[in-house]
Amino acid sequence: MNILVTGANGQLGREMRIISKENDNRFFFSDVVEAEGVETMLLDMTNAAAVESAVRANDIRCIVNCAAYTNVDKAESDEALCRKLNAEAPKILAEAMKAVGGLLIHISTDYVFGGDPYNTPCREDQKGTPTGVYGRTKLEGEQHIEAVGGKYVILRTAWLYSEFGRNFVKTMLNLTATKPSLQVVFDQAGTPTYAYDLARTIETILEDYTTECPTERYSKTGIYHFSNEGVCSWYDFTKKIAEIAGHTSCDIQPCHSDEFPSPVVRPAYSVLDKTKIKETFGIRIPYWTDSLKICMNNLKNN
Repeated sequence: MNILVTGANGQLGREMRIISKENDNRFFFSDVVEAEGVETMLLDMTNAAAVESAVRANDIRCIVNCAAYTNVDKAESDEALCRKLNAEAPKILAEAMKAVGGLLIHISTDYVFGGDPYNTPCREDQKGTPTGVYGRTKLEGEQHIEAVGGKYVILRTAWLYSEFGRNFVKTMLNLTATKPSLQVVFDQAGTPTYAYDLARTIETILEDYTTECPTERYSKTGIYHFSNEGVCSWYDFTKKIAEIAGHTSCDIQPCHSDEFPSPVVRPAYSVLDKTKIKETFGIRIPYWTDSLKICMNNLKNN
């Protein structure tokens, strides 16, 4: 099967490149900009004609959409572009796959929640209550995909990090190594997600899809949650990063989120319930600290 990965030079896209090397499917990796050392098909996924052309020319039967507008704060003042990338583009991709009877695997976010005071893990059938432009546009993207009516798997994830690009783990590795003290918010709880683990789950879904060989419909079409197991605050996350790295000289203290003013209110509790994806695809999900150690070891060795 020929698979197109959009946003291929981002965190998850780079992990998908690694996964592809030991996979029987044929992968095409696209982005809007090239990256050093990797082959990239330049593709504007907001251009329906360009997407249709790429699908037709390469006989694409599955799109894994890793691309998104993810700057949560900037989204508040850049709503038009955020909506174009997060809401309109997924509709274009869904329509392109429906036209050829293919599957869209789309990455969404825990930010579709947050407006209600949750204190138990969020389920897939729970009403979305986004608190900002980023979350609203990601929820709109999900709704557009569902409305198109093709075959799709929407994966909501959270707190993504990897060896690639800029992310919380790499930022905190630097800060805890160079700062004598640090304040980190403790009143936002969620679960860190290693992008490689998410890529492996996508691989499992692709294997299931090719085994089922659906024609008109895919029996597992729907929305699923994926993050690593467990729960922590950003403060706990930072403490564990520093502990694993041996950065013992930095004094890390908890603080409230309102001590760091932001144009958007972030979810105070966005732990995702992963029962559905585990039961549907038969996967075991690593605990967040175990995956963090693997990622940090890779960063150290590379």
